[in-house]
Amino acid sequence: MALTLALPALAQAQSARPAATTVGAVRVTPQSATLLGKVTPNGAETTYTFQYGTTTLYGATTPVAAAGAGTTPKDVFADVTGLAPATTYHVRLVARNRNGTVEGVDRIFRTRPQPLGLTLAATPNPVPYRRPVVLGGTLTGTGSAKRQVVLQANPFPFTQGFQPAANPQLTNLQGQFAFPLLSVPLTTQYRVVVPGREEIVSPIVTLGVTVRVSTNTSRRRVRKGGIVRFFGTVRPARPGAQFAIQTLRRGAWRTISGGIARGSRGGVSRYAKRVRIRRGGRYRVFVSIVDGNFVSSAGRTVKISRIF
Repeated sequence: MALTLALPALAQAQSARPAATTVGAVRVTPQSATLLGKVTPNGAETTYTFQYGTTTLYGATTPVAAAGAGTTPKDVFADVTGLAPATTYHVRLVARNRNGTVEGVDRIFRTRPQPLGLTLAATPNPVPYRRPVVLGGTLTGTGSAKRQVVLQANPFPFTQGFQPAANPQLTNLQGQFAFPLLSVPLTTQYRVVVPGREEIVSPIVTLGVTVRVSTNTSRRRVRKGGIVRFFGTVRPARPGAQFAIQTLRRGAWRTISGGIARGSRGGVSRYAKRVRIRRGGRYRVFVSIVDGNFVSSAGRTVKISRIF
């Protein structure tokens, strides 16, 4: 009996607290890393975690994992995400078994900078001829605040090449920028460039410029079959542009008549068309542009009532 009672005590005596060695971090990106260490269980079932954070208070812990009960060092690791770019982190390995808890030494690693990137958008797009527009976006990545950005333009037919279109600006603390333009003369491609040893260029934004169509009618109330004269102007002048008189039916615009805009006096073309009205409803004039300098557009919607 004495020998039987001594065996568990002997097994207990042969195990010890684990050993924990913090190795560091590999596969470090701007927002993730793989933490490495070595754990020696020393004869008892052992678990481990990594503690990490921007100070030696750490603040974050990886999930508990098993290291077994062996007596030789075992390589352990844990993947972490959600890190901040270009930031120094502290990490240490912590191992536990029934005999106690051991903390490895503190190590540091630094996440990589977030590469710079540019976004760009035009508001509104398309924009009416000679109306204001804002070209704005964001410079993202490490060091995006207070960086110079240059707006460049390449007007239709896009063969001139990109040239500066406004004074350079500096991004704000969030990397944002905006270039307000009072008017744009024709459809134009835009991009933003961050000068430097490695120039950063935004995607190209094509800003469409719509013709401006004024719409007038000779009357707003008409008997069935009565005649209404539609007339107005197109800016800029687009002599030869086709226009269509359209009415709204079941959610879709249907063409009921049309013609050709004429003249270019005073920078405008004019149109006029007499239309027989069969029913009341909403009407508009749509001007079609096909050469690429401008974008097709419609004038305001007018309501014509039928008198019974």
